[in-house]
Amino acid sequence: MKKIAFIGVGIMGKSMVCNLMKAEFELHIFARTRAKVEDVIGEGAIFHETIADCVKDCDAVITIVGFPQDVEEVYFAEGNIMDSAKAGTYLIDMTTTSPTLALRLYEEGTTKGFRVLDAPVTGGDVGAKNGTLSILVGGDKADYEACVPIFRAMGTNVNYQGTASCGQHAKLANQIMIAGALSGVCEALTYARAKGLDLQVVLNSLATGAAGSRQLDLFWPKIMVEDYAPGFFAKHFIKDMKLALEEAAQDGITLEVLSQALKNYRELEDAGYGDCGTQVLIKHYEKG
Repeated sequence: MKKIAFIGVGIMGKSMVCNLMKAEFELHIFARTRAKVEDVIGEGAIFHETIADCVKDCDAVITIVGFPQDVEEVYFAEGNIMDSAKAGTYLIDMTTTSPTLALRLYEEGTTKGFRVLDAPVTGGDVGAKNGTLSILVGGDKADYEACVPIFRAMGTNVNYQGTASCGQHAKLANQIMIAGALSGVCEALTYARAKGLDLQVVLNSLATGAAGSRQLDLFWPKIMVEDYAPGFFAKHFIKDMKLALEEAAQDGITLEVLSQALKNYRELEDAGYGDCGTQVLIKHYEKG
């Protein structure tokens, strides 16, 4: 496999496209606004005006878009992926989306002769840029094994999670953990600040101890300087938390910490912070 169509050339997608090209894959891309992807076109990506043109002759199609409705549009809308890709193409959705939708993609795609994988990622914009993403893959194991070279071009921690939709379930478990960890970071920082501690000294002291985490390392320094630029949009995290709670409810599981984190983020989104990074959660604790 050498020709890859890539749909969703955003904060994460741009770096993923560049890393695939560094691994000598031929990249064909689609974006609604060409001006937003001129940088990756300049690196060698081949731009197409329509999804149909982008995917029709490729060996694999990768999508990483915003919301489940976007996934449905790019795969199922008339003239898009399912109508335009050739039989036998690997369809790899790397969006964090509903496991139920992942199953639908697999079932309908398999019926039409495609090889379908759900492969959401974690690692944020830094992991995408550095090619160190964790990639969580669900689908037929033979299809996963065939696509390992593609995944290795974008990530260093690539794992087969199980049958179709298992990649999405693993990603939702990841988001549940982040909700609790980042809430803890924001609460600890709020407490330390209120008690007049030197926030840099506190960070240096705690980062290598039992409270250390990626959320602490990434976001405590950004919060200290009021940097709320998105490595991952708060509005997309809200989507993920809602999906996790919906899936948990199907098994009668109550997730109190996740529910509170979602409530806090929804309040921030209502206040206009949805396009900020997830570290904007600190503003919940700065009210009043």
